[in-house]
Amino acid sequence: MRRILVVEDEPDMQSGIKDNLEFEGYEVDTASDGKEGLQKILSNRFDLILLDVMLPHISGFDVCKKVRHENNETPIIFLTAKGEEIDKVIGLESGGDDYLTKPFSLRELLARVKAVLRRTEKQSSTNQSHIVDIGRLSVDFDTFTAKVDGETVKMTSKEFEILQYLLKHKNATISRDSLLDNVWGYDFQPTARTIDNFILKLRQKIEDNPNDPQIIITVHGMGYRMVSS
Repeated sequence: MRRILVVEDEPDMQSGIKDNLEFEGYEVDTASDGKEGLQKILSNRFDLILLDVMLPHISGFDVCKKVRHENNETPIIFLTAKGEEIDKVIGLESGGDDYLTKPFSLRELLARVKAVLRRTEKQSSTNQSHIVDIGRLSVDFDTFTAKVDGETVKMTSKEFEILQYLLKHKNATISRDSLLDNVWGYDFQPTARTIDNFILKLRQKIEDNPNDPQIIITVHGMGYRMVSS
């Protein structure tokens, strides 16, 4: 049974989400503030985390950052009343996998939950079973670990997914829209700026000179192409 943690400080919202997820067959645990949520995440195994942004003690964004700092790649869907684009960008760049703005319908919530779990399951079953060297970076897609020049480096789940997608389409020009559709794969899409920031972070790990990339190159007006590994 898939285990989901709901970190939400509004009692009615927390109870409603929990009841509906349990009705769908998920095992659900809850936390009412950021500190409690972080403790549960780091001491238990969950398949998915529904994480409110505006939480007592520790914000959802900071919880996510701390979780990713511990190399915990459990998928996270942010729940928030904030709908500004910059908040969505911050959430995704802090390591979130999806973003749902309140008020949302039960149908939309369940669709997002199923989509993220489905992507995670697919990723686990199809990832390459050996270490891949891409420039300075050595990546193990089974364990979601990476090293640069022999030293372990931290990478977010989205960095792994973007890298894997580019690797799968090596030598082909991939548009930003294609990355958005295939890596995020939901109605709300982060901006092109978000994609560019992720590519920049990958180049810093892969390229000998990130300012003069030779592996992930920019195809102006179109997108990106991985030309060597």
